[in-house]
Amino acid sequence: MSEFSLFFRAMLKERKDILLSILGGFLAGIAGVVLFSASGYLIAKTVFVPPLYTLILLTSLVKILGLVRAASRYGERLFSHRATFSLLSRLRTDFFARLVPLAPGILNRKRSGDLLARIVGDIESLQFYFLRVAYPPIIVVSVFLATVLFASFFSIWIALLLMLGMLITAFAVPAFVRIGQHKTDGRVRRQRAALSSETTELLYGFIDLKVYGRLQQCEQALLAASGELTEAQQSDALHLLRGQSLHSFVTFFVSWGVLVLGAFLIANGSMAGVFLAMLIMASMTVFDESAALATLPAYKRDSAFAANRLGETFAAAESNTDGKADSKPAAKLERDAAVSVELDNVHFRYAEDWRPVLSGVSLQFEAGSKTAIVGPSGSGKTSILELILKLHAPTEGRIVLNGTPIGELDAEDLWSRTNVVLQAGHFFRGTVRDNLLLEDDSRSEQELLNVLEQVNLPGKRLDDLILEKGENLSDGEKQRLAIARALLKSGRLWLLDEPTSSLDYVTERRVLEAMLERAKDDTLVMVCHRLAGLERMDQIVVVDRGVIVETGTYDQLMQIRGYFYEMKQIERQMIGSFDDAEA
Repeated sequence: MSEFSLFFRAMLKERKDILLSILGGFLAGIAGVVLFSASGYLIAKTVFVPPLYTLILLTSLVKILGLVRAASRYGERLFSHRATFSLLSRLRTDFFARLVPLAPGILNRKRSGDLLARIVGDIESLQFYFLRVAYPPIIVVSVFLATVLFASFFSIWIALLLMLGMLITAFAVPAFVRIGQHKTDGRVRRQRAALSSETTELLYGFIDLKVYGRLQQCEQALLAASGELTEAQQSDALHLLRGQSLHSFVTFFVSWGVLVLGAFLIANGSMAGVFLAMLIMASMTVFDESAALATLPAYKRDSAFAANRLGETFAAAESNTDGKADSKPAAKLERDAAVSVELDNVHFRYAEDWRPVLSGVSLQFEAGSKTAIVGPSGSGKTSILELILKLHAPTEGRIVLNGTPIGELDAEDLWSRTNVVLQAGHFFRGTVRDNLLLEDDSRSEQELLNVLEQVNLPGKRLDDLILEKGENLSDGEKQRLAIARALLKSGRLWLLDEPTSSLDYVTERRVLEAMLERAKDDTLVMVCHRLAGLERMDQIVVVDRGVIVETGTYDQLMQIRGYFYEMKQIERQMIGSFDDAEA
């Protein structure tokens, strides 16, 4: 993915401002060249004591050109920056629109600090693409060609010298800078991403690092990453300074060449001496427009590297969804109807993992049924829920909801119709009320209090503060608040991933009763480790190592004395041993 392809469509939509900024920049550049040329001519002309009206005309022309230059420069800045901010806004919007469907896959494979650096830093660096990469060459070439054409009326040799200077400053100097920076391509971006990742992990794991005595090592690693970033930035700045110095040298060298060549032409009688100061001033002014080309390689490189990193982000996520992320499924689930789910010979594995997570899973959840999925840790239970939620695409097989293949369903519509409780629910910094009203902020205070009562949180007030990631909540409180959020949703499909694993048995039974009562007419699929209370389920699915081992009702599985029966016996023994120890 190139930076130009990222910007092309957005630039077409902002073509009016872009064209106006180019026009303003051209007029400002030409006005500047003519202004200083007229000033040089005015100074030279005064030596010959011209008529007063000539001086008045020249002075007036200089003042008018000064006003034109200022107004054009203002317009150029206004339209170019407005176009830039609009382009950046469109880029952010388009990027996040593409990122949202891929987010679950990306978050599972990227370090959060590195992903944050890509989303924020890389997109931010593209804001300079138009102002510092695409725009300057257009202005430089157009202004230079106009100046060369102007100079050719007085001396073709000076015009050729200006053309040579343009070629050097427009191509040779940027090439020199680019060659010097070739060895450090992307180094600053990579080191910044590494520093962001190390900082994020240090902040997230500060307590554990402190407890286990690893804080000092992590701090040293963070300082090392910071030092490498500083070194990379210094190296980058040095290459940039060399380019700017070389540009200044070429500018003065060409101006000196115009002086020498002009003196030679005047001595030969090929050019009037009154034009020498005008041409020197023109040469010195026109090279001011090309100063931006000295920094162009740095911005071009940063933009290209940022675009490539964004492209890698999409490519990695889209490869996990078999390229289906760009499609826009339009099918939606029927409103106010329970959802039937069918998994037909589903296989699934992560792109980076050779080992399959699920192998040949075939299940059917009737509309309005209640299903429990049990099995040892790592057996693939959570993956089944994630596939139904369209967070991943199956490697093989198909998933059908209400007769519609899941690939044809709109993901956001599916999520809005599903009540989900995951193992690690996220909580935002704010009040209890803020974290409950994620879907519908029109809920009354009494409704919220009733839900807190149902999940056995009567002591929580709606205005109580919740810290980022729920740091001031226990695991049990987090689970009960997550269940409360699900109870407030209006979906007819419930997907619960160990929703009560951190609750005691008494609280767990009460909360489960509230959920089952709320979902009595809905389809409910619950992953759980504890086997108590599963008698009320219509179906129990036993999963081990990604394969369906047993399926049936509680009584059926207990009668056949298979895998589920053994799990139940082990649980009873553990509970009995615990009770004996307490006694």
